[in-house]
Amino acid sequence: MALDPDVLAAELPGLVRYAVHLTRDPAAADDLVQDTVERALARGDTFRGDSSPATWLHRIMHRRFLDTVRRRAPEPTPDEELLARVEAAWRDDAYTVDPEVVLARAEVRDRLRDALVHVPVILRSAVVLHDMQGLTSAEIAAVHGIGVPAAKQRLRRGRALLVSLLADDDDRRRAMKGVPMRCWEARSLVGDYLDDELEPRERALLEGHLAACPTCPGLYASIVGVSAAVGRLRDPDSVVPPDLAARLDR
Repeated sequence: MALDPDVLAAELPGLVRYAVHLTRDPAAADDLVQDTVERALARGDTFRGDSSPATWLHRIMHRRFLDTVRRRAPEPTPDEELLARVEAAWRDDAYTVDPEVVLARAEVRDRLRDALVHVPVILRSAVVLHDMQGLTSAEIAAVHGIGVPAAKQRLRRGRALLVSLLADDDDRRRAMKGVPMRCWEARSLVGDYLDDELEPRERALLEGHLAACPTCPGLYASIVGVSAAVGRLRDPDSVVPPDLAARLDR
């Protein structure tokens, strides 16, 4: 049973939403969607109908994204350290939050999006797939390639962290007081910054953010360093393999 191209087209809005929240970068999200669609079209005859088209397509995207994540260094990230602290708090019987405050902040799109950006990707994926995309725990398990209990645990942990981030939003805002731009917005502009394609105002705001944000400078420095390392892989234009040079001289 091949996947109908019309069905694929109907699933595109959901794939775009998922990609944006996975990558936290609109440009990277576009690339991920394109890669997913190309793979889905190339492998359309492998779709057997054992799962819904949405589950099948999200699984392709999820695996493609994880392929890129797994190439990164295994050191703990600030997000993972934050998760450890929050989970320790949730294990404390005395820990609680003010639901009115949390819900009021969740209704503000920018505040909710800023909190989501700090949820580790595997947990953020579970929350987005369930609460935004409407997938069941069983479908999330299929997308992630895990059992249903593990999928439910990821959803639980992601929601717990999101609630705590919203509850502690004032503390985070005090730490970020005077820092221009949101993290998700600053991270989406790094590529254009490196290519010198930002307007002067955007450049100034991004540079101000990088100078004061406690988490983004490490990501920026890593991007710069890796980009430079890739550039150093290029041989000088004057370097031609001897065998090829000999053939060209004939």
